[in-house]
Amino acid sequence: MSGFETWDEIRVALQVGRAGTVSGAAEALGVHHATVIRHVDALEGRLGLKLFQRHARGYTPTEAGEELLRVARTTEEQLAQLAARLGGGGAEVSGELVVTAIPELRPFLVPALVRFQAAHAGLVVRLMTDTRLYRLEYGEAHVALRAGPRPEQPDNVVQPFGRMRHALHAAPAYVDARGLPAGEADLAGHVFVGADSETPRVPMLRWLAETVPPEAIVFRAGDLGVLEEAVIAGAGLGFLPPWRAAQVPGLVEVLPPREAWDAPLWLVTHVDLHRSAKVQAAVAFLKAELAGWPFG
Repeated sequence: MSGFETWDEIRVALQVGRAGTVSGAAEALGVHHATVIRHVDALEGRLGLKLFQRHARGYTPTEAGEELLRVARTTEEQLAQLAARLGGGGAEVSGELVVTAIPELRPFLVPALVRFQAAHAGLVVRLMTDTRLYRLEYGEAHVALRAGPRPEQPDNVVQPFGRMRHALHAAPAYVDARGLPAGEADLAGHVFVGADSETPRVPMLRWLAETVPPEAIVFRAGDLGVLEEAVIAGAGLGFLPPWRAAQVPGLVEVLPPREAWDAPLWLVTHVDLHRSAKVQAAVAFLKAELAGWPFG
């Protein structure tokens, strides 16, 4: 069996992983579904590993399957870049663009990426906004928007992308029940919404953990969106970005934004793909969009 035949099998498995079904992969590849099944079965036999769990709804990658698909995505991307260079092309913005971002950017990022995709008919956009740290070096994403300390992963191209500001707020329900502190010195006796960790990485939540006793943080979560909703519902004093607070009628700013509470944002790409046409186009577009976002 040649290496080219093996790559065909891996390419089919990659499409099954993307589609989640044999029929979806067959349609994308333009082959019969029996061909897809034959290639996947042959690859599993060759490796001596189960790559997919079969169930009524389709195919789900196993842990081994996830590892193989990560390598396959990177290989596919590198082959596409090589073909573009050898063919003198590379200027077309097409194929799949995978973006990962912190959930707090969704209100701005989704409409922006919709406009970007509309300008490039051959492009398919995938946006992932869960809390998992996607590995650019494994080809899991082309562009990442991250918050917090400067990313230090090797071979990444890291560019500043503004700062998320935060202020301490109280909902009308909380004010009615407990009143308002006159200032930072008057925080004792109040309750708070904070991180589900004793040592949070987010600057304003770290400040809160260091400033008030642990028992005063009565509502905790690991998702900043959940924490914002808890503040709005009146669970306690907590942090919201000013743009988000402005959308909530009656929300009271208890302490104004501080530079120490800012969350730096970073636009991250991998050095191997940074110069590709679609990544360069996406990076330039997002930088231009940032000017119209309510932070930066």
